[in-house]
Amino acid sequence: MADLLLLAMRKSALALRRFLVLAFSTFILAPAFAAEGGAAQPLGDPVVEARVNRLAEELRCLTCMGQSIADSQSSFSSDMKREIRGMIVAGKSDKEIIDFMVQRYGDFVLYRPPVKSTTWLLWGGPFLLLVIALAFLAVKLRKRSAQAGSELSESEHRQAASLLGKSEGDGK
Repeated sequence: MADLLLLAMRKSALALRRFLVLAFSTFILAPAFAAEGGAAQPLGDPVVEARVNRLAEELRCLTCMGQSIADSQSSFSSDMKREIRGMIVAGKSDKEIIDFMVQRYGDFVLYRPPVKSTTWLLWGGPFLLLVIALAFLAVKLRKRSAQAGSELSESEHRQAASLLGKSEGDGK
C-alpha cells in the first residue's frame, strides 16, 4: 500500500514538473510567436510615424469594433496602418487619407462621424432617450401626487367607517 502511494506521488511530481517546464517555456517563447509576420513595420522617420499614429487614433478598427487601429493588434489594423504610411510617403494630406478611408469603409471607420442625415440618430439618440425618460418620470410623479392628495367622498367615508367598525367588532 505504501509502495503504491509512493509511486502515485512520483508520477504526480513528474507530471507537475512537465507542466511547469511547458508553462515556463510558453511564457518565454510567447513574444516570439505573438509577433505578426505581416505587421506594418515603422519606416524609422519620426515625422511619418507621428502622422500615422495621429491618424490611426482617429480611425476605428473594423474587426475589433471598440478600438482604434492604433490600439488594435489585428491584421486588418496593421494593413490600414501600412496603407496610411504609404499614402503619407506618397505625399497625401491627412484630409485626403481620411476621405479615402471613409470612401472605402464608410463613416463607421471614423471615431467621430460627422453630423449628417444618416448619423443624426447616433448623435441625438441618447439625448432623445433622456428627454423621453424625464417626461415619463414627470408624468408618473404628477399622477402619484394627484392620487395622494385626493380626498375621500362622503360615501367612501361611510364605507370605510363601516368596514372599520365591522373589523373592530369581529376582533372582540
